[in-house]
Amino acid sequence: MPHRPSLLVLLLILCVSCFTASAQHDTVDDPDPLRFEEQIEQFESWDKRNSFPSDAILFVGSSSIRLWETAAAFPDLPVINRGFGGSQTSDVQHYYEAVIGKYDPALIVFYEGDNDIAADKPVEQVFHDYRQLVERILNDQPGVDFLYIPVKPSSSRWDYWPEMSKLNQLVKDYNSSYEQLHYVDLATPILKADGKPDDSLFLDDQLHLNKQGYEKWNEAIRPVLHKMVP
Repeated sequence: MPHRPSLLVLLLILCVSCFTASAQHDTVDDPDPLRFEEQIEQFESWDKRNSFPSDAILFVGSSSIRLWETAAAFPDLPVINRGFGGSQTSDVQHYYEAVIGKYDPALIVFYEGDNDIAADKPVEQVFHDYRQLVERILNDQPGVDFLYIPVKPSSSRWDYWPEMSKLNQLVKDYNSSYEQLHYVDLATPILKADGKPDDSLFLDDQLHLNKQGYEKWNEAIRPVLHKMVP
């Protein structure tokens, strides 16, 4: 008679398979969004005292958005900047009404994922959060265009670049399937010929762009913005 594995062996194989499948779907807990409560209140206070343009370009995301002097960079375009430094995609989801839902933009320019990956969130989890956010935006504002800025390469987080690059590619492929979702490559302009980040375009922390770095971004994205929001 052919050899048959014992029941114990079969149970062991089943347990290993279940453990492997579970490990592949592990997620990392989201940080407490309330750490941004004061900054969000500042946005809301500003909006109460000032008008904001309709059909504007709404910049949303982490410190790369917050530090971007968007009004000065694009003086001939109506812009709103709602970047809050250190944020992750889950934080934008939590404060959705305060930083996205209350406005009526023609275009949303979005930068997140950098801090998510650096917090050791799996790429699949970050991509899932991204899709959830985009689906909510398009459901609430069917006429809006959405522009994703890929996670930038930086020397301080170079060890995370393989995961960041994978996330960028997933988003790029996903966006290509939807007419209203766009992707503009702002990663390549800050790379050297050897494919590594140009440290001269960053602040001393080698994480955030300096004035020259933002000029590279401005040059690359300006014609795209003018085409999408004449």
